[in-house]
Amino acid sequence: MIAFLMGIIADAAAQLNGSSYKNEIQDWDKKRMESLKSATGWVNLSGLFWLKEGENKFGSAAGNELLFKEKNFPALLGSFLLKGNEVVWSTAGDHAVFAQQEKIRTATIFNGEEINATQLAFQTFRWSVIKREDLIGIRFRDLASPQLEKLQHIPRYGIDQDWRINARIEKSALPSVSILNVLGQTTQEKSPGKVVFEYKGKSYSLDVVDEGTTNLFVLFGDETNAKETYPTGRFMYIPRPDANGNTVIDFNKSFNPPCAFTPFATCPIPPKQNILPFAVKAGERKIHL
Repeated sequence: MIAFLMGIIADAAAQLNGSSYKNEIQDWDKKRMESLKSATGWVNLSGLFWLKEGENKFGSAAGNELLFKEKNFPALLGSFLLKGNEVVWSTAGDHAVFAQQEKIRTATIFNGEEINATQLAFQTFRWSVIKREDLIGIRFRDLASPQLEKLQHIPRYGIDQDWRINARIEKSALPSVSILNVLGQTTQEKSPGKVVFEYKGKSYSLDVVDEGTTNLFVLFGDETNAKETYPTGRFMYIPRPDANGNTVIDFNKSFNPPCAFTPFATCPIPPKQNILPFAVKAGERKIHL
């Protein structure tokens, strides 16, 4: 009788644990959607314009170096002047362009450091400078983009706690890993090593990137790519390891790269050594917008 009751208690505890985990993933999904559709999310991106040295006129009229063919958008809103690593914005005519709620005519909006780039605003549009190696461009957003309404949910596999796997970080002799992006550029990203885990009795590893945040970043591919998930692969964050190098890799929290939501992102691509030889049927699936 005691063994029977202990079994019932164990089953109840397992169900409660499973329910709690399901709620955790559902909450993660909700926050993920909120982030994607926020003012700084990926869904409202409406343009990516690479600058050439000198003046770059911006507007809807033919003849502008940077062309944004949106109904009712000004023929010439202004121009970007690129001199080396410096970008100066100049507003054309009497258009109301703002920086930090102050109407501006001319202002230096970039001086080499993307983190310090100034965001400008015109009506529902927002833009700022990004730098990708030797390329300097304008990331352009529309806070009223119709894409925001189109995205109502992200397809995902069923929540399966078996895809939450104990893992460990193994340090590498190399301090960085080579990462290729969709522009064809290769950068050396800081790496603490590999996350090592077991799946169906076999050991696998994935190179990890240290972005300087509270978690570590993982880019990976698997046998679901192109068929059920995004063609180049998916991303994931994992907790930093404890003092013994232990962590957890949760494939239920694997997610689509920004390029799945917009053609105006510059996504990194999982390195060849991070392509897993099995199907990871967990996390976000392919999305159609």
